[in-house]
Amino acid sequence: MRTNPSSSDEESWARIRVELDGAEGLLRSQDAVEVARLRKLAVLGREALSMSRRNGLLGRETDMQLRAVAAEFAAIARCGDRRVQNEIGRALEIVDGNPLVLAAWEEGRLTAKHVDDVVKLGRNIPEENHEEWQEAAIAVAERDVPARVRPALESLAQHFTARTLAERHKAAVADRGVFLRDLGDGMSELTLRGATTLLVAIDDRLNQMAVSTIDAAKEAAVDARAAGEEHEPDTRTRQQVRADVLCDLGLTGGPAIDPTHGRDGKTSLGAIRARVQLVVTADTLAGKDDRAAELVGAGLIDADTARTLAGDAALWDRVYLDATTKTVTRVDQYRPPAALRRMLQARDRHCRWPGCHLPAIRCELDHSIDHALGGPTCESNLCNLCQRHHSMKQFTDWLVVQLGAGVIQWTSPTGRIYREDLAVPSVCFTPEFVAERPPPEPPPPF
Repeated sequence: MRTNPSSSDEESWARIRVELDGAEGLLRSQDAVEVARLRKLAVLGREALSMSRRNGLLGRETDMQLRAVAAEFAAIARCGDRRVQNEIGRALEIVDGNPLVLAAWEEGRLTAKHVDDVVKLGRNIPEENHEEWQEAAIAVAERDVPARVRPALESLAQHFTARTLAERHKAAVADRGVFLRDLGDGMSELTLRGATTLLVAIDDRLNQMAVSTIDAAKEAAVDARAAGEEHEPDTRTRQQVRADVLCDLGLTGGPAIDPTHGRDGKTSLGAIRARVQLVVTADTLAGKDDRAAELVGAGLIDADTARTLAGDAALWDRVYLDATTKTVTRVDQYRPPAALRRMLQARDRHCRWPGCHLPAIRCELDHSIDHALGGPTCESNLCNLCQRHHSMKQFTDWLVVQLGAGVIQWTSPTGRIYREDLAVPSVCFTPEFVAERPPPEPPPPF
């Protein structure tokens, strides 16, 4: 419960405000240094390629000139020349291939992650459309943090590329695999690369199993204390439990230790199934088009995969969007329970805390004006917050106000204001404009 700040707290917040202003300036300076560094690397790369062309070098010999230049820079920077060579390639791609994106980065409109996402998605776009792509992508990217705008950028890229998402996914899925990397100290890292739908589902199932394991361990500890028995507490974090459960699933096909296993032999942990939140148009479901669908919290998926997932779903929400603002106006089902919750999940799509993109299906509904203080339980006073940010809103001095139409304004303890606009759906039905026909000519006189 928040309390009134003391004079000492106010002094602390004043000092924090000064430090935050300094940190903001430092971030701008870091971006400026990084952009200047990219420009230098691009010049080095161009000179190396120019020398190769002048000397008539081809193939591997051209690469050798680039390696030599990279080695010079690496010696100055005290790092590996292979890394520098890769950075020169990145610099050439950004500086020479995406000048509008670089300018937006210099102006502070984009972050480095924004830039990398826009550049990567632009690789499949024909050269004649690339400048238009940069302009459109910048307008989308500067609206929010990279993780939130990436699905919209992917959807936008569909309009500029000659290959559909389904075609690119078919080619990309050939690169799936599992990779092991030694980290030292008896630890290693196992990386799985595969279809987004499968990996998002695996991640969600691991999360649910970890929560069930932790909750069951807490209940067992309470029961042991009540019975006066000794009990060794489970002190693992959620990430540690997720890692342990994944190892068990990979080695044995199920959790080696299942604290939810009852005396009747039944287990709830093994019965947990993955949940995903999918946004797809009715026309795509019906097979009338092959527009991409959005796996909320992850990105776009191809139409065939979306239809497969839809076919396995027992129940679907139908979402109505305002034709102009693209905001959710209504949600219905064949069965209507929890309609408000579904409406808000469809509207918010993710946690509404600034910068958080945890899917709404894993969030909690929060009253912006506390229900105990008379706040109504309605769409204009509710929003989805993840557990972490729900607690922060409740126990810190962050303040929230709903401005209407799903727009939320946060005020930080230092007085900074952050506006949370609704995400523009990257997947929605857009009716084609049909010009009104002119009135028919009057019949000729007889």
